[in-house]
Amino acid sequence: MKNRKKKNDEPERKPYRVRLPGFISDEDVGLGDVIKRATYAIGVKPCGGCQRRASVLNRWMVFSGKR
Repeated sequence: MKNRKKKNDEPERKPYRVRLPGFISDEDVGLGDVIKRATYAIGVKPCGGCQRRASVLNRWMVFSGKR
């Protein structure tokens, strides 16, 4: 068997940062929050699975304004 690290032993990865100057405010917005807002705007009601998906996507990618 291969020696695999447990998830608790792995260091926390930083999310990918995408700069969109002029598009959003100076605060950081996660990808999960963007998708959650868009789906809510078209009438999809969030559920528990949506919350989990949003938190995972927020850890993966963040949109930021100015530096």
